[in-house]
Amino acid sequence: MSEKTNLPVPAHVAIIMDGNGRWAKARGLPRLAGHHAGTKNLRPIIRAAADAGIKYLTFFAFSTENWNRPEEEVEGLMALLSEFLETELQEMHKEGARFLHIGHLDGLAPSLRKKIEDAIELTRENERIDVILAFNYGGRDEIICAVKKLIEAGTPAEAVDVKAMSDAMFTAGTPDPDIVIRTSGEKRTSNFLTWQTVYSEWFFPEVFWPDFSEEDLLKILAEYSKRDRRFGGLSKK
Repeated sequence: MSEKTNLPVPAHVAIIMDGNGRWAKARGLPRLAGHHAGTKNLRPIIRAAADAGIKYLTFFAFSTENWNRPEEEVEGLMALLSEFLETELQEMHKEGARFLHIGHLDGLAPSLRKKIEDAIELTRENERIDVILAFNYGGRDEIICAVKKLIEAGTPAEAVDVKAMSDAMFTAGTPDPDIVIRTSGEKRTSNFLTWQTVYSEWFFPEVFWPDFSEEDLLKILAEYSKRDRRFGGLSKK
């Protein structure tokens, strides 16, 4: 139960942080200003999720397709992740957050890669909440990597089942998301956790990510508590 809502709490919430560019455009600002504002919104939402009792919180920060964006924007996003790790990690560590990464570290600058690896090592014993950053990540790519991993391990065809595939994913050991939130009102999955979200409850609040608040999160948790999750079976209500 959440301390703030007295409602059942999902174990895992995943968020597609959409709308940074449109948030900036509406204010006559460059796109990177929107990404900067979005980065600043991470810690308040992490704290709110932890306070609510959520144990796993995944953010979709940079997809394998985002390399196709203008070079200036890509470099800016890399710089923002670096800045976030420099300025926010110690406080997250103090508050009991464990930092994890899914996706690929190759392709990132060596200095940024080391910061991510150091963040994972620093927080590895923390248990209050897992903060999982999907950076240089794509859902289809993850499935392909999982298949290759099983092949390389010599897994026989008859042994390939849902558990074997799940155990080969980047997210092995993490429960599938109960909730996926995509801010800005856009209704697309965008290659995010393709394998893991087959029975997730999706929410599409019409608020840009920089303006997504603790109150917005709590409203979604309240709505989630009313949904009937059947997982392909019949209603229990």
